[in-house]
Amino acid sequence: MPIIHVEGLHYRVGKQEILSDISFDIEEGEYVALLGPNGGGKTTLVKALLGLITPSSGKIEIFGIDRKRFRAWHKIGYVPQNVSLFDSNFPLSVYETVSLGLAAKKPWFSRLSREDKVQIESVLETASIANLREKNLSELSGGQRQRVMIARALVSQPELLILDEPSTGVDIASQRKFYDFLKQLNREQNLTIIFITHDLGVIADDVTDVLSVNQKLIYAGTPEAMLNCEAVSEVYGTKAHVVHHNCGGHA
Repeated sequence: MPIIHVEGLHYRVGKQEILSDISFDIEEGEYVALLGPNGGGKTTLVKALLGLITPSSGKIEIFGIDRKRFRAWHKIGYVPQNVSLFDSNFPLSVYETVSLGLAAKKPWFSRLSREDKVQIESVLETASIANLREKNLSELSGGQRQRVMIARALVSQPELLILDEPSTGVDIASQRKFYDFLKQLNREQNLTIIFITHDLGVIADDVTDVLSVNQKLIYAGTPEAMLNCEAVSEVYGTKAHVVHHNCGGHA
């Protein structure tokens, strides 16, 4: 049984069709790049998966349950766009921010249990930010904030992690460390990951599968087969030339 099953999905705003006849499956343990141009419908598709918008038609099943009846949202960790960009006066510490990821599993205003605190410490160590636990988010670099938001998403022990272009505003060196961290989570913890991006360079070495969306599903398969001029041209709607390079072991 796939973790995500999408069949014949359409989403319209007025007469404009944003998503058209999208169908795909995502299996346990896959690391999927959801690829496409800005405005191609990637974020809209994820919002439909998360129940934030209602499709015009089609079917979505999450862990084998129809999305309309799905309630176990703690099984899904979500990191939205622009996580490294926020009000510098944001008042919470790293520890407090990560603890908020438990909210979906706990009653309002309940205290953290001993098990909760152990889990928070565990994800702080996993994300290599235990030494930052008392710092305010405004004191952190963009790369450090990324890891805090990942830890916040991981603290509920999800089986699926969805990230919507979270590397915006982060320097290249921090981005590479971030992608390596995600690959480690996928391979060592068998965490299923969907990573939304418009950047082909992100996918070459890390992901197991690619879904390419530009209003419709253009391509589903391996990243190697995706990296050819015909597929890239169709996704981005313009003639493309793909240049492969290798620097420090990354294409």
